[in-house]
Amino acid sequence: MTEATELDVGALRGWIGRRETVRDMLTPRLVRELQATLDQDAAVPEDGAKAPLAIHWCLAPPAAPGSALGPDGHPARGGFLPPVPLPRRMWAGGALRFHDRLRVDDAVERRSRIADVSVKRGRSGTLCFVAVDHEIATARGIAIAERQDIVYRALEDGSAKPPAPAALPRAEFRREMRADPVLLFRYSALTFNGHRIHFDRSYVTEVENYPGLIVHGPLQATLLIEFAAATEGRAPAGFTFRGVSPLFDFTPFALCARRNETGLALWIETADGIRTMEAQATW
Repeated sequence: MTEATELDVGALRGWIGRRETVRDMLTPRLVRELQATLDQDAAVPEDGAKAPLAIHWCLAPPAAPGSALGPDGHPARGGFLPPVPLPRRMWAGGALRFHDRLRVDDAVERRSRIADVSVKRGRSGTLCFVAVDHEIATARGIAIAERQDIVYRALEDGSAKPPAPAALPRAEFRREMRADPVLLFRYSALTFNGHRIHFDRSYVTEVENYPGLIVHGPLQATLLIEFAAATEGRAPAGFTFRGVSPLFDFTPFALCARRNETGLALWIETADGIRTMEAQATW
């Protein structure tokens, strides 16, 4: 499937307005395990203590049985998200607005709505974008308002060379990192994410034609949110992010930040000078 006209755009747009509400508990164990995964102080959190900023991505994940999974490890298409018949599904980016911190032992409710479905043509062929609005709430009210952008596309040669590195601004703040397979596996477990591109090397190299395991978009965004908070000494009120290029487990990279007129411009930069994610934090 290579042409946008081959998708039944009208049927897919029929999902706009569809809603879903799910609930979960923010347990001390979840906080402790995410802190450990991020290599933070994993002391036993007390009731009411502030949780990591992006822990909501670990709450109430889809829990489809194995018989309901597709060959890529994702739940089969349909249900809340529209049944887009393109094989690759990835986060394109999103926006967060923090109104209140989630805390240990919070009962959390996520109210979701399909906001838009659009089809475009890109360098890799047909692209289908699904925008989802989320409200993450506790007994105190709305804690986080989120826009999530998901992109679906056809299979292609994932081993193709990325675009030549652009001239990147000099970072005022920088932290060198590497995402090894253990980090990716632990984050997949925390988010109950069965997508095989993050942990199954034979699948990702032989079926999806990438050169290595792919670092989760939400994990990259989580690292940048925490880096922004550590840099400024306080949690941001707003955070937007956009995936630019895949980040692989064998690639050393750096979290980078530079102050601008609205807060912090942030990005992830590989040792080869490839930018994989761009973000902006505001206070």
